[in-house]
Amino acid sequence: MPDLPDPTTRPVPGQLTMVAPRRGKPPRHLADLSVEERRAAVTALGHKAFRANQLSTHYFERLVDDPEEMTDLPKGVRDDLVADLLPPLLAPVRSITADEGATVKQVWRLFDGALVESVLMRYPNRVTVCISSQAGCGMNCPFCATGQEGLTRNMSAAEVVEQVVAAARMLRHGGLPEIGGPTEGAALGDEADDATEPTGPTRVSNVVFMGMGEALANYKAAIGAIRRLTEPAPSGLGISARGITMSTVGLVPGIDRLAAEGIPVTLALSLHAPDDELRDELVPINTRWKVDEAIDAAYRYYEATGRRVSIEYALIRDINDQAWRADLLGDKLAARGKGWVHVNPIPLNPTPGSKWTASRRGVEQQFVERLRAHGIPTTVRDTRGSEIDGACGQLAASTA
Repeated sequence: MPDLPDPTTRPVPGQLTMVAPRRGKPPRHLADLSVEERRAAVTALGHKAFRANQLSTHYFERLVDDPEEMTDLPKGVRDDLVADLLPPLLAPVRSITADEGATVKQVWRLFDGALVESVLMRYPNRVTVCISSQAGCGMNCPFCATGQEGLTRNMSAAEVVEQVVAAARMLRHGGLPEIGGPTEGAALGDEADDATEPTGPTRVSNVVFMGMGEALANYKAAIGAIRRLTEPAPSGLGISARGITMSTVGLVPGIDRLAAEGIPVTLALSLHAPDDELRDELVPINTRWKVDEAIDAAYRYYEATGRRVSIEYALIRDINDQAWRADLLGDKLAARGKGWVHVNPIPLNPTPGSKWTASRRGVEQQFVERLRAHGIPTTVRDTRGSEIDGACGQLAASTA
């Protein structure tokens, strides 16, 4: 197994890692490949091209990767195909439940020993999976556990997809209980405001790229994963593009590139401060692309796709929760028009030993009211899993 970076070595404050360290590539997997590439790969292995369709049906539709369950394939063929195109990508390390079983947070070990997290959440009207796109993160936000660990490597498209497939398998086998009653606050997946219809107890309806990593810094793999997630079964998982949320700290070229893809996913901009002076500290990418540049890119995304943008704003006590900052944010968003944006203030889930902590409830409420006074739809994020190292990167850090 390749050596991993020294976990005690962390990036210096404000340092960005825009290019992932070079490491060995994960094994090739069916989910890395387009339909045409799968057929070519199967043919190159000496099998008939239609076997690729059968293998895709097992993986994406039946959620099967055990060759013994692929009884429509001759045994010699199935063993060969599974070994070459369905290699194991994620090994379970830890799994912790919260919210009476409706939230499951998992740590996975990748082929090279790197650890990543995913979270499966059942709400009354949807099932959401929060997935990682990188092992670690190079954006170095000081209040984020993942950002403080630094970037280990980019994940492959298949490693990203496999987190959703693993969640779907858990659902299909009754891994999450039904829950009733309304959720207090905005649920993960609510960013996709028109994708709220229930899809049944065994199906993932929403996927959010809000786990470890900055997905737009791993653009090719992230887009490949989105295509696998949205392609109709059996070519892919058949999840509505409108049920997928791409979160970013504000990589402006990546936002514009995503807008040109023609895939109507929802964009979530993690802003966390409306002024450059503070955002330079809280979100170091702001030293490359300033607040107004990030908001302008988000607005261009709305214009290109017609998809309402979500602004994510972690409320940090006495740091970014002042009423004047709510007014400044409201002014900036309202100046670009109506109906294009929604704000999700997020009560910060503090990491152990951190100076950063959540705002007081009264301050949080005042922040929300100020934004609404500017005509900005605003809903406080429902926090899930706070008792199980819920903040991104906490569980993996405590597992390593």
